[in-house]
Amino acid sequence: MSLKRYILRRLVEMAIIFWIIQTVLFFLFHLAPGDPLSRMVDPGMTHEEEMALIAQLGLDEPLGTQYLYFLANFFKGQFGVSFHYGQPVARIIAQRLPNTILLFTTAVILSALAGTWLGKIVSWGKENRLDKTLTISALVCHTLFLPWIAMLMLWLGAFKLGWFPVTGMISPELWIKPQTSFFAKSLDIIHHMLLPMLTLFLIHFGSYLLIMRSSMLDTLTEDYIFTARAKGLPENIIRDRHAAPNARLPVVTSVGLSLAFSINGGALTETVFSWPGIGRELVFAVSNNDYPLALGCFLLIAAVVLVANLVVDVLYGYLDPRIRY
Repeated sequence: MSLKRYILRRLVEMAIIFWIIQTVLFFLFHLAPGDPLSRMVDPGMTHEEEMALIAQLGLDEPLGTQYLYFLANFFKGQFGVSFHYGQPVARIIAQRLPNTILLFTTAVILSALAGTWLGKIVSWGKENRLDKTLTISALVCHTLFLPWIAMLMLWLGAFKLGWFPVTGMISPELWIKPQTSFFAKSLDIIHHMLLPMLTLFLIHFGSYLLIMRSSMLDTLTEDYIFTARAKGLPENIIRDRHAAPNARLPVVTSVGLSLAFSINGGALTETVFSWPGIGRELVFAVSNNDYPLALGCFLLIAAVVLVANLVVDVLYGYLDPRIRY
């Protein structure tokens, strides 16, 4: 099977899976307990005004009709209007998504680079003190409970030491000044981002180091490693040019899926640090029965995960010539 046919077949499968996810999520949200109108109806409204609001939101139609409207609007690029904000869901997601991508993509890439490099180093000198120290540290980081470490970092870095802001992404008093430069605004965002990014770095770093170390140890038993040593090649050349490229394949999968799932914003992380991203918005939408916004966030996560799986599978073919489609 050619690569083009493989991608085409996968796209068809992804479309079917995405439609199933859409359908399940739509009916789950609409059949869930709770009344979103109770948070929107003004006590001073008359009965006629309440009925007009229900009709405006399309909630007076049968559930099957609402589902057909939902599919039709989806293909038009419309995801409904948020019950809470009164704005199109697509606009809200477009505003929050860059914040999530900035924080989580940076954290995942930095942790992957550090974990991969250190995993390569410690696997070559296995059973020495550095290997034991970093492996134990990676295991500890990998098993950390995210809400606990996030609150600990917030307490230590923001409350006790006062080095970092407590919440948010920017300092409003700085941004409202017209003379504030772009460089100063960028530094302000980085300052707010450091604490949650460090938290995410610790969580992801351990898993990448352990994956790379394990993969390197498996690679070291391959025949081509013994052949390279028999040729008299230096150990660092064997490690960096022969063993590491093949050992990185499992890390590529892990990084690709981590980047995909990070689009949900790590709901707990964004909530603890009040980072205005998709994850925090998702928690708010579910808590307040804002069905259109919650559905839009979940569909975004599903789409990104499906695409990321396809990208990782295609990358495998380029990184490993032995793989054929």
